[in-house]
Amino acid sequence: MNLPENLQYTKEHEWVRIEGNTAVIGITAYAQDQLGDIVYVDIPTVGQEVAANEIFGTVEAVKTVSDLFMPITGTVTAFNEVLNTNPDFVNADPYGKGWMIKVNISGDHSQLLSQAEYAKLIGA
Repeated sequence: MNLPENLQYTKEHEWVRIEGNTAVIGITAYAQDQLGDIVYVDIPTVGQEVAANEIFGTVEAVKTVSDLFMPITGTVTAFNEVLNTNPDFVNADPYGKGWMIKVNISGDHSQLLSQAEYAKLIGA
């Protein structure tokens, strides 16, 4: 299982890359594997502050629709609009081209899991 060490993770299977006061967020390789082929990503929260653990969007796969939970409190500043036409990037490159949102951080992120903690959670 691909779990980059430079990222932090959540129990809900999102990953977070902290870049100064900005966080880049997506779903993990484990999550996309469990969901199957991603066909649509809906992020209606651009421009809004979303609290940690609240829903910031949904991801639709062939077999299900799943909520996306905000890992940290912050204002959603950008959505990866490439996903509008290429939602399969979430499957093919979840930590690169498949990123979902950028957030201006306004809350604590000490609750995020390290790569080792997340690997243990998913049994990797």
